[in-house]
Amino acid sequence: MRNIKLTIRYDGTRYAGWQSQKNGRAIQDVIQDAIKGVTRERVALIGSGRTDAGVHAEAQIANFRTKSKIPLKNIRMALNSRLPRDIAVTHIEEAALKFNAQKCAKSKLYRYTIMNNDYMDPLVRHFAAKSFYKLNIGSMRKASGLLKGRHDFRSFQATDGEEKSSVRTIKDIKIEKDGDMIYIYIEANGFLYNMARNIAGTLVEVGRGKFKVSSIKEILLKRNRRSSGPTMPAKGLCMIKVRY
Repeated sequence: MRNIKLTIRYDGTRYAGWQSQKNGRAIQDVIQDAIKGVTRERVALIGSGRTDAGVHAEAQIANFRTKSKIPLKNIRMALNSRLPRDIAVTHIEEAALKFNAQKCAKSKLYRYTIMNNDYMDPLVRHFAAKSFYKLNIGSMRKASGLLKGRHDFRSFQATDGEEKSSVRTIKDIKIEKDGDMIYIYIEANGFLYNMARNIAGTLVEVGRGKFKVSSIKEILLKRNRRSSGPTMPAKGLCMIKVRY
């Protein structure tokens, strides 16, 4: 038995998210079908984490077990020949049998992209959210610093989230600006449902002056979703890296 680890890149625009579901085409299902076409086995593909409908990934990690003896290089080439153009396996390797892409993950890094001007660039429309308000990056950076560390992030959790505990640790959060593009990088040991998008929405409210920098402390203490900012569109979110 072999345990195969995949690094996967995808444009989530056309999909109902990573995880298999009854209503909608999931990325997990598309890849599992491709694996079956190569190995002639129906495998259980384990992803490092769920990405919602419309969310992208530069490096989603997944693993599956197989009895196939096909060389790794051939598996990757065969998978990519079967996958649609918006999904690709960028790296493949043998992993220890005990490796589990989800359970072994120590942290995940996401990037949220915002285009900050008075029009939407057609070339990035599927990968960036739009903010017409002029955003104060300095204020956003100060506010983001208050989110670092271990906190109860219930105020940033979607009301229909199923997680038992809303305590998470943000290991790092950075905001970069390149011309009209603003990038929010968030690394945490885990994310609540819509947590990254809700944090991005809250920081945008700080940037436009609707929230004060100090409001972040109050929002965390209130533990109420209605106290934080709006949920930003899924298309601006991308999984960048998973650390093991």
